[in-house]
Amino acid sequence: MEIIAKSKSVRVSPRKVRLVADAIRNLSVENALKALAVINKRGGYVLEKTLSSAIANAVNNANAKKDALFIKSIDVTEGISFKRFHPSTRGRVHPYKKRGSNITIVLEERGGMNS
Repeated sequence: MEIIAKSKSVRVSPRKVRLVADAIRNLSVENALKALAVINKRGGYVLEKTLSSAIANAVNNANAKKDALFIKSIDVTEGISFKRFHPSTRGRVHPYKKRGSNITIVLEERGGMNS
């Protein structure tokens, strides 16, 4: 059984989150939490919160055991972008975007295919 947790409109760039997501993809939940505690990246905090939410969904809603869970997939997509401008010389402006992310984590139980 698949357990899903989503975080939308997270104010961290998708590129920064994907760096951390690639490091924990296809790991067990315990190993992923240990890795996220050590990784010193900006995207690690939001991934840790989303992973904890997915674990809570699995334990409380699906009656799954925490030690049997592993990360099936992590999707980091482009979220909302705030358009901002940087003032420049001669009255000009340089536009830029403050990017955001949408994070989806799918967990699955190791023995879930036989049940």
